[in-house]
Amino acid sequence: MKNIIMLGPPGAGKGTQAKFISKEFSIPHISTGDMLRDEMERKSELGRKVEEIVNSGKLVDDDLMVAIIKKRLTQPDVANGFILDGFPRTISQARALDKLLENIKKRVEFVLYVEVPEDILVQRLSARRVCPKCGRAYNVISNPPRDDNLCDVCHVPLVVRKDDKPETVRNRYRVYLDLTLPVIEYYRNRNVLFTIDGTLPVEKVKDMVLNILGGAE
Repeated sequence: MKNIIMLGPPGAGKGTQAKFISKEFSIPHISTGDMLRDEMERKSELGRKVEEIVNSGKLVDDDLMVAIIKKRLTQPDVANGFILDGFPRTISQARALDKLLENIKKRVEFVLYVEVPEDILVQRLSARRVCPKCGRAYNVISNPPRDDNLCDVCHVPLVVRKDDKPETVRNRYRVYLDLTLPVIEYYRNRNVLFTIDGTLPVEKVKDMVLNILGGAE
């Protein structure tokens, strides 16, 4: 069983690595960012609240996030493990997660902290483009679309997400430092934290991650 948490600032590459892990071990990648963006796209009451918070560069409050994660962790596909991407982001969320897992007789086994400096994050995210139809992400520097600013799959114009604008990225990074660094220490003290250099090429990071997690059971 592999119960994994991905930690790191926005744009560190957590989602990319989580997808590799999900495929390797056949466990679900649970991205709170994707879950919240889905609510925003559906223009639900929750989605409207989340959009206002995200666009300001702040984090969604703990009670809301814990409720979302609690519901997700009761699904049958987490029986053999899970990858949490984007949660927990605060100490209170980490403690709430411990209680949730204890109730279902699970525990956090690996916390992968993908570390990337602020300036590199701003450069990465300001170059990111997303397809508004299928959600596929591109980077105009490292992973551009085949046709200028058009999705390779849907052939519609790519867009810049509001939370990828430089001023929002820097604000999100400051919020991350204030709230999430204590979470890193929380898991470091429990001897389940592994720090990974997120500035390395994607494939090299993947190799490091899989080496840490070991082979599929």
